[in-house]
Amino acid sequence: MKLGLFGGTFDPVHNAHLFVAEAARFELGLERMVFLPTRGAHYREAPVAGAGDRVAMLRCAIAANPYFALDETDLDDAATGFSADLVPRLRALYPNDELTFVVGGDSLVDSPWQRFDVVLANLDAFAIAPRAERAPERFNRLLAELAPRERAKLRILDLPALNGSATLVRAQLARGGSIRYLVPEPVRRYIEARGLYGGETPAALHDPASAREDREPGES
Repeated sequence: MKLGLFGGTFDPVHNAHLFVAEAARFELGLERMVFLPTRGAHYREAPVAGAGDRVAMLRCAIAANPYFALDETDLDDAATGFSADLVPRLRALYPNDELTFVVGGDSLVDSPWQRFDVVLANLDAFAIAPRAERAPERFNRLLAELAPRERAKLRILDLPALNGSATLVRAQLARGGSIRYLVPEPVRRYIEARGLYGGETPAALHDPASAREDREPGES
C-alpha cells in the first residue's frame, strides 16, 4: 500500500492541514494518509493542548474521510520527538508499504532536521507542501545541499500556498474571535466544549444557531 505520513503537533488540527493531506494524497497517488501527532517539536514551544485533546480533535477531523488514518506511535513512551527516530519505527511497522513523508515547507526550511539522511533512507519519498510566505530560493538552497540519491526522493507538491496555521486559530480564540471555517466543525465544537485555547466563551455568544439547537421545543 502507498502510505502518506503527515506529522505535526496539530495544536489544533485545522482546515489547511486537511486540505494539504488530501491534496497530497491525490497528487501523489497515495492510498491512505496517516496522521502522526507528536508530543512536541524540539524547534518550537510545547503544545498548548494535551496529547489526549489533540488526538480527540484529529479523530473528529478525519472521521469523514475513509482515506485518512491515525497513528499514535510518536506519542508513546519510546517517542523522542525526532523524525530520525520516528521514521525507522514506522518503517518497521509498515515493512511492505511505500512510505511518503509529507511536510510543510516551513517545517523543512526553518527548522534544523537532525539526521535528515536517516529520515530519507527509511522513506520512498519526501514531499514538501509550499507555504505562501516561504521564498522558493530557500528550497533551492536546501536541495543543493543534498546528495543526488537523497534529492531524487524529494517531491515539491503542486499545491496553492496556504497561510492557515494553528497559531492563527489559537490567536482567534484568545481574542474571543470566531474560528468557524478555520477548523472542521466537529473540531470547533470540541474546542468550545472543552474550553481549549482560551475559548471558554459560551458557544451561543458566537453561534446563534448553536443557541437555537440547545433550546427546548417551543422555547423562544
